[in-house]
Amino acid sequence: MQNLLNDLKELLQKDERFISNGELLKNKIVESALKNDLHLLDILMSHKRFKEHFFIEVKKTLIFEKDKFIRFVNNKEFLPDSYTSFKNKIGLSINGEYFSEKSYTVLSFPFKDCILEGGQTKEEDKCNEIFWNETLAPDEVDRLLDPKILTNFKRVQAGGGNLVGEIKSTDNLVIKGNNLLVLHSLKNRFEGKIKLIYIDPPYNTGGDSFGYNDRFNHSTWLTFMKNRLEIARDLLRDDGVIFVQIDNNEYGYLSVLMDEIFGKGNFLQMISIKKATTAGFKAINFCPITVTEYLLMYAKKKNQYPNKVLYVEAEYNEDYDKVIVNKNEKPEKWKLIPLNDIILQQTGFQNWKEAEKQWGHLWKNIRKSLKASYALSHKDIVIATKDLHKPSESIQKLMTKSREKREKVFVLKREKGGDICFINGRSIAFYGSKFSEINGSDVPSEPLTNFWSDISWYGIADEGGVSLKNGKKPEKLLQRLIELSTEKGDIVLDFFLGSGTTCAVSHKMGRQYIGIEQLDYEDNDGVSRLKNVIKCDESGISKAVGWKSGGSFVYCELMQLNQQYFDQIKKAKSSNELKTIWKVMKEKAFLSHKVDIKKFDENSSEFEQLSLGDQKKFLLEVLDTNQLYVNLSEIDDKTYNVSKEDKRINLQFYRGTL
Repeated sequence: MQNLLNDLKELLQKDERFISNGELLKNKIVESALKNDLHLLDILMSHKRFKEHFFIEVKKTLIFEKDKFIRFVNNKEFLPDSYTSFKNKIGLSINGEYFSEKSYTVLSFPFKDCILEGGQTKEEDKCNEIFWNETLAPDEVDRLLDPKILTNFKRVQAGGGNLVGEIKSTDNLVIKGNNLLVLHSLKNRFEGKIKLIYIDPPYNTGGDSFGYNDRFNHSTWLTFMKNRLEIARDLLRDDGVIFVQIDNNEYGYLSVLMDEIFGKGNFLQMISIKKATTAGFKAINFCPITVTEYLLMYAKKKNQYPNKVLYVEAEYNEDYDKVIVNKNEKPEKWKLIPLNDIILQQTGFQNWKEAEKQWGHLWKNIRKSLKASYALSHKDIVIATKDLHKPSESIQKLMTKSREKREKVFVLKREKGGDICFINGRSIAFYGSKFSEINGSDVPSEPLTNFWSDISWYGIADEGGVSLKNGKKPEKLLQRLIELSTEKGDIVLDFFLGSGTTCAVSHKMGRQYIGIEQLDYEDNDGVSRLKNVIKCDESGISKAVGWKSGGSFVYCELMQLNQQYFDQIKKAKSSNELKTIWKVMKEKAFLSHKVDIKKFDENSSEFEQLSLGDQKKFLLEVLDTNQLYVNLSEIDDKTYNVSKEDKRINLQFYRGTL
């Protein structure tokens, strides 16, 4: 079909009547066909395939199949009009370039072009919410994502006093409320200012906290994530980075989604984290045991993200197995002996057989431990010999001489980078060169890789003085991410705050932070944890970073609209309480358009016969879940009773956006 279309375009361009400004005139072609234009028929019959395709022979006479030709010309692929072109292309472009013309891989799913508010406030909630289509319901989407009024401001600090005079540019923030709406409310103040975003979203395992629209669970999760990742991208600095932690349930889909949002060229790394061991698993398993989770790492703009090498503590490397016994001499006079010989001397054995006879199968581990201990305390004289990668011609000549004169040290003098010593054709590397300062101690180290097995997940249950049943992350994990991608004073954002690990670690490490949480964890939330940090939390990384106490953060909440009725309904303990709530809802709440209040009241007796649980369920469904909070634009509406103090702080925070 496509070749036939292209051939027809080329053929018709030979007739000047069908061309204007270099473009074929579709209507003119159709008009000529309707008139059985002889010149058009002559052009078509001159082409073998078109003659076969659009003409039939009846008693040696060719008859033009006019309708068939017109249907062909009207095909959406042949000279698409502006509407058809728009219809075919909308939503299928990135940075002004069509996917069909590029090699992008895109992820398609139901509701992709929609906004899902995600108003769940309890892990056990099951929510059925409206998917607002961005094209069909622009007014609803605009209203939903408009900045919201903030309220219940408190400054939490060691010295007491919780009044908030103003929210300074350096203040830490913890905001309670729907994270999508909070992110959009932050855009005016923080767009392009966040250095690091870390999120640990619900993994959509079927048993975690993601409880939306069961019939479309997978596509709902993708819509939920897409909405939040898009605004997160806008908040990042050009040299910023985002880490998203996930398990194998949605990893593949999330990877493609993030390629779309951040650009495949901005992908930095996929990090595997070992968070479990095989202990406790049954002996019989049908598949390899899952012990890992993943961190997807993307830059806002890869060419501006500073490459930073981070080092982690490493075990003793047995390649460092020789000792220089006269290092004070010139290198050419150095004498090297095996480290094993020194260990034998220390232990008093004459040879290895004697040692093995004494210690049996334990000797191998004892020997390694003794060597590691010696190397640690003599790092300036313990060495390894190594082959150089792609040595220059001058170095190769020196290496050749070194091979010929065994056990003699040769030195290559260099103006920059330090001298290089060779022995037996290999370069000399000192164990001390492997050391780095980590958490205040000088320890053997190695560059950080994309497999992290050294972070313990045991004993973290009570870090920060709070315990979270599912999903709590070690402080050491967040410490590593923050060290890898930020400097002191940079802003860190976590909009799935949970028990507050990200903000707690940021606080201890001198980073500014913003934490957002909408689920209610009561006394095990991020606010409780940060209060403990300010008082003097000694758990987690406190000792490693020298944390004592101090600092502050500003707490606030999105001003509730329908959300307050959600909370009241869930807490109600009797039908009478629900009746009282319903009276207020009729007057002040935003109700679903499906609800006829008059009919509801007329049939109230049937409502009273329902169980308390079903009564709650019904009233929750009556509420419009996309009107949970009050928009900033309504700050002067007397209906919402915004206090003078809240008005003042909101106007100062949003800096005249009204």
